[in-house]
Amino acid sequence: MNIKIQRLEPAGAQAWDAYVSKHPHGSPFHLSAWGRTLESTFGFRPENLAAIGPDGAITGVLPLYEVDNFMTGRVLISSPFAVYGGILADSPEVRDAIAREARRIGEERGVQYIELRNTDASQVTSEVTGATPVDRYVTFTQDVKPMTDEELLATVHKKTRNMVRKALKSPFSTRVTGSLDTFYALMCNNYRRLGTPIFPRSFFETMKANFGSMVDVREILVNEDVAAAAYNFLYNGSMHTYYAASSPDFLNLAPNNYMYFDFLRWAGNNGLHVFDFGRSKKESGTFEFKRHWGTVVRELPYEVVLVRRKDPPNFSPKNPKFEMAIAVWQKLPLFVTNLLGPRLIRLFP
Repeated sequence: MNIKIQRLEPAGAQAWDAYVSKHPHGSPFHLSAWGRTLESTFGFRPENLAAIGPDGAITGVLPLYEVDNFMTGRVLISSPFAVYGGILADSPEVRDAIAREARRIGEERGVQYIELRNTDASQVTSEVTGATPVDRYVTFTQDVKPMTDEELLATVHKKTRNMVRKALKSPFSTRVTGSLDTFYALMCNNYRRLGTPIFPRSFFETMKANFGSMVDVREILVNEDVAAAAYNFLYNGSMHTYYAASSPDFLNLAPNNYMYFDFLRWAGNNGLHVFDFGRSKKESGTFEFKRHWGTVVRELPYEVVLVRRKDPPNFSPKNPKFEMAIAVWQKLPLFVTNLLGPRLIRLFP
């Protein structure tokens, strides 16, 4: 099979996005809007690869970005700061041709490794290339459709159902907003509590500009106070709640339970088919929370193509090497973490 692999040019973004949207594993993080956001906010160098068939049509893509800092060294990632990435292809032959070209570029650049954040390994057109597997994450999805509140409650675990019933008794409401002010303030607080550097606000603003109507920002109100907020993607019949944060002042009212229930309800009643809870590390607190929503739990078959490095990296917060740094970060004043976080987050893409 004659497969031509070429770099994505700006003029080809529309055809690239059309291919991603038709592919069963396509995600917001494969779209050119994600790449433009990464390049603009963090300066990550794009090495996006497209396979071109004999008729000139795209038959496969790999969103790939060069990251170079003292933590990771020089690496190629598909895709930075994303849950999903990896090769989308029409056939194993196309997938393997793209993988070979990615490795060639990696060797040419002298990278430490190439990370592929593959979405699914279950279909014939699996992204999995046979490189070193990373068995650390799972993702959670739930099919949605129009349902009454009681029908939706019946789909979730008893413990979660009880928490949702409790939350529904509080004066919660949901507001769609174009403002990032409260969302970002809650994110800054939550990330400090988790011991994680916060993204620069410009990341969310640039993403919103690039994705347009696909970005959906919602606030959960108690009367007029914001108890939680979420930054969602509405993509191809699915709703991804990708960034979410809540105020500790209202945790006793279970705002997160209300938020996810309301989002599931809204998605099902507004023509969407899938709600995506995003990834979690296995056996973490968020793993248990998401598992009890009647979700389908799927392993994320991430891979690392080792080029110069001899063993896979582990930048997970669960890595004991980061425990002291996390503990210190949690104790720093908020203004300090807000100042330093946007400069440090780029080290952990």
